Amino acid sequence: MEGGGGEKNASVFSEFGPTDVFDPSAPPPFKIAEIRAAIPKHCWIKSSWRSLSYVLRDLLVIFVLAAAAIYFNAGIFWPFYWVAQGTMFWAIFVLGHDWRISHRTHHQNHGNVENDESWVPLTEKLYKSLDYSTKMLRFTVPFPLLAYPFYLWTRGPGKEGSHFNPNSKLFAPNDRNDVITSTVCWSIMVALLISLSFAIGPIQMLKLYCVPYLIFVMWLDFVTYLQHHGYEQKLPWYRGKEWSYLRGGLTTVDRDYGWINNIHHDVGTHLIHHLFPQIPHYHLVEATEAAKPVLGKYYREPKKSGPIPFHLIQNLARSIKEDHYVSDSGEIVYYQTDSELYKSSRDKSN
Repeated sequence: MEGGGGEKNASVFSEFGPTDVFDPSAPPPFKIAEIRAAIPKHCWIKSSWRSLSYVLRDLLVIFVLAAAAIYFNAGIFWPFYWVAQGTMFWAIFVLGHDWRISHRTHHQNHGNVENDESWVPLTEKLYKSLDYSTKMLRFTVPFPLLAYPFYLWTRGPGKEGSHFNPNSKLFAPNDRNDVITSTVCWSIMVALLISLSFAIGPIQMLKLYCVPYLIFVMWLDFVTYLQHHGYEQKLPWYRGKEWSYLRGGLTTVDRDYGWINNIHHDVGTHLIHHLFPQIPHYHLVEATEAAKPVLGKYYREPKKSGPIPFHLIQNLARSIKEDHYVSDSGEIVYYQTDSELYKSSRDKSN
C-alpha cells in the first residue's frame, strides 16, 4: 500500500532529453512511513472534550443565527443569514463526514479511476454515451454545485446504487444495519421538517432551513471538487498496478479559504487528512507543516486567499470547462477536454 519506487527520476523526458518539469505521476522517492514519522506524536492524539467543543460551538452558532433570523425577520437580514447559516451547516457536516461509509470508500481508493467514490472521472466511452443535456448539467457552472442530493439518490454516471438503499452495491453486507439506521434518521428529519412547515408556515421554513441547506450543498460540492481537481498543473489518476494508496493520496490538493479556514475546521488542509484520516482536524495544519520536507514537490502549496476565497471560483470554472473525461485505457491517465461541448451549446442558442 505504501508505494516506493524512489529509483525513478521525477523529471519528464522529451526528445531533447530530460526537462525540469516535475512529473506528479512519478513514484515518490519516499514511503508513507517516512511521512508518518515526520509528524509530531501529539498530532495523532485525539481529545474527546476538544472535539466535542467544536460540535457545541457550531451548534451554538446555528441556533443563535436561527434565533436572530426569527427575531429580526427583515428582508435585509435574510441574505446574510442564508450565507452564514449554510456555511455553518457545512462546518458541522465536516466534523462528522468521515463516519460515512461511502466517504471511507473514497479515502481507501483516492485517485483510482475505477474504485474512487468522489467526483470520479468519466471514461471516454462513458462520457460519449451521455446525452447532451446530461453533459451540460455536469460541466456547466453552477449546476455541478447542486449535485450532492442527486449523488445521494443515484450516485454518478456509470455507478449504480443509492445511499438510502441498504441493499445497494455501494455497501457491503455488514453495512446493512448502519444504512438502515441512517435512512430511518433521514426519514425522521424529513418528517420533522414537514411538521415544522405546518407549524410556522412553508415560506418561513424555506427561509430558515431550505435556502441554507442549498448553500450547504454548494459549499460541499465546491470544496470536495477542488480537493481533487482544478490545480494549475493537471494531476494524474491511476488504474491497476500503478495505483497505490500513497500515490493516489498525493494527488490531493490543499486549498486556502481565508478566514473560512477556521469556520470549516481546516478542511482545505486535505493532503495529510487523506493519507492519515485518523489525525484530528485541529492538528492538520501542524502535521502538514511537519510533513512538507518529506513531501517536497508532491505537496502543492495553496495560493493564499483573501478573507473570502474568490480566487477559487476561477479554478473551479476552468476545471469544469476543461476536465471532461479520461482515456478508457492506460494505468496513468489525465483529464481530456471535449472541445465540441460548448460549441454545440452556442449552436443550439443561435
